[in-house]
Amino acid sequence: MNRFLLVFFASLALAGCASSVKLDSVPVEDRAVTTLPQTGAEGTGTGNGVEKGGVTSVDIGKSVPPAAVPAGSRIVYFDYDSFVVKPEFQFIIEAQSRFIKADKGRKVVIEGHTDERGGREYNLALGQKRAEAVRSALGLLGVLDNQVEAVSFGKEKPAVQGTDEDAMAKNRRAEISYR
Repeated sequence: MNRFLLVFFASLALAGCASSVKLDSVPVEDRAVTTLPQTGAEGTGTGNGVEKGGVTSVDIGKSVPPAAVPAGSRIVYFDYDSFVVKPEFQFIIEAQSRFIKADKGRKVVIEGHTDERGGREYNLALGQKRAEAVRSALGLLGVLDNQVEAVSFGKEKPAVQGTDEDAMAKNRRAEISYR
């Protein structure tokens, strides 16, 4: 009798865990990469191809040629305690994605860093989230997953020594490094 009850309750629990969501047929929505419109001296935003809704579409192939990627444009900075890529660094990710996609054999490592505040484990996790955010942004722009690796250094490799806000802001970053 005990076995019967055990089997009954186990099958009842498994039936309760069943999901009716079909994971094979999840709809995928293709969204075009967009950027905020540039405003003129008057701040009107007119005359620069602004489409309906105030957003300008970006043609990734036209912005910057792959060979013209500047050496200083491999760092994405983050706000305090955040791993959200700010819109002002989107052009860096777009330029780097074109450069990486130009050569399918090119490998890149994204190194996530934090400032000195917080514990070691927390900063390693936050640095990893920052590196993964940049990796995800590159992936959305067509960079192959096997070309990119995301690692975290946490607070172990500061770019700038110091405890003032300017120094800490320069340490909250993700660096794109080519191998």
